[in-house]
Amino acid sequence: MTRQLHLLLVLLGFAIASLATAGQAMAHAALTKAVPADGAVIAAAPAEFSLSFSEPVSPLVLKLIAPDGTARPLARFTLSDRTLSIAAPADLGHGTHVLSWRIISEDGHPVGGSVVFSIGAPSAAPAVTTQSKPAVRFMLWLGKLGLYLGLAFGIGGAAFIVWVAPLPIPARAPIAGFLALGLLSLPVALAAQGLDALALPPSSALQAAVWQVAGASSFGRTALVAALALLAALAALVAPGAIGRVLALASWLGIGAALAASGHASAAAPQLLMRPAVFLHAVAFAGWAGALLPLAFALREPAGAVALTRFSARIPFLLIALLLSGTVLAIVQVERPQALLETVYGNVLLAKLGLVVILVGLASFNRYRLTAKVASGQITASQQLRRVVAAEIVVVLAILGTAALWRFTPPSRALIAAAAQPASIHIHTEKAMADVSVTPGRAGPVTITVSLLNGEFGPLKARELRLSLANPAAGIEPIERQAIRQEDGDWQVGDLTLPITGRWTVELEILVSDFEMIRLKETVEIRP
Repeated sequence: MTRQLHLLLVLLGFAIASLATAGQAMAHAALTKAVPADGAVIAAAPAEFSLSFSEPVSPLVLKLIAPDGTARPLARFTLSDRTLSIAAPADLGHGTHVLSWRIISEDGHPVGGSVVFSIGAPSAAPAVTTQSKPAVRFMLWLGKLGLYLGLAFGIGGAAFIVWVAPLPIPARAPIAGFLALGLLSLPVALAAQGLDALALPPSSALQAAVWQVAGASSFGRTALVAALALLAALAALVAPGAIGRVLALASWLGIGAALAASGHASAAAPQLLMRPAVFLHAVAFAGWAGALLPLAFALREPAGAVALTRFSARIPFLLIALLLSGTVLAIVQVERPQALLETVYGNVLLAKLGLVVILVGLASFNRYRLTAKVASGQITASQQLRRVVAAEIVVVLAILGTAALWRFTPPSRALIAAAAQPASIHIHTEKAMADVSVTPGRAGPVTITVSLLNGEFGPLKARELRLSLANPAAGIEPIERQAIRQEDGDWQVGDLTLPITGRWTVELEILVSDFEMIRLKETVEIRP
């Protein structure tokens, strides 16, 4: 028991550490383009704003913060696939404004951000906060964990009668307890989903908007299907014979339907592969994990050897389904092996895989060392097997707690898309302005595009443009390149590699004529 308690404490510490950094994780749906661009200075107020994302989204909160800090909601917008077009207020004054947005991505996770732009000339930008509270994230993790326990040990326990043997009478009460835990955890998880989506504190949990947003998200579908499955499993515990088995089977399949309705993996492409893989993975794991509790009770009786023999003969089919579906999900979500070590998502996956290896080891010990002895009637072997099954239950608890952390960790495929986004700056002077875009905005080979404007926001006709980048803090002297004019009037540098991350100084030398040279200078942040 001491070892089991230690494992639970390690899991809780890992959960708290992961949740503490969850707010710093990159977005699940990345902003790919904003009009006006972030940091841009424009001559006149725009008629509309445009935000484009890396995947389909739905808006939650849209507001514009004026230079004096006054916020006004933006209620008129149109959504076309991945692009959100927002009607701008007609009376925007000069100064720096902040377009604050919070959307929910296709996988059910909220994403917030802001775009800063100035009309006429920059002023002090108002502060904007779009991050959810740590208490809300912890509440969401607990709600998810409680729901997973209800699905795995509750519904999975009821499913024991479908594929193994009749349910032992003493096992019905704890299984019913897990089902009740799942039902009680659903409103907690739903409320936390709504709070997280709207970036509200836990004290706002009773607001109608919180529940409306949560219910409209993809997790709302998961909650509905999960609730029906949990209720069906409760009914299966008291229903007679064939009716009970049909209800248990329906609830067991409901686990797969519930978890395939939302989440990272379910939203990934190709949908025809990923959703069935999630369905199969969830059903197989719940069947295995849920059988442990009734099996432990069955082994207290002499007839338990029959249930153990059936379980040992049939569990390989669930394991094959579990491993095959899990492999598919991991390949799509992680994309490259390095991501297992480089991303939080990969770290969580490694932790889960380590726990699964322990679980498979314990199960193999039971199957190949103890099952035959129990079948022959050895009482000491039966006692030892019950202790190992209890250890398996604790490992399953750790696996479910670890899996619940994925709610806060975007998969590698999303991070790769986000890493490809450019780093952009706007340089503004009385004589000239420049929009500089570094693509991708991270260390390594990059392409730099420069748009030049004169002081009156008209095109600046330059004869030559020379660009240099330096990182004084790292001791890197200026890297100089001659830009090439493109057909659309922009200038481009393509043969450049930025070796490290950090703040780089960008300097532009603009040759306007034989007698006029304009120099612009600013810093840009290059991501890892």
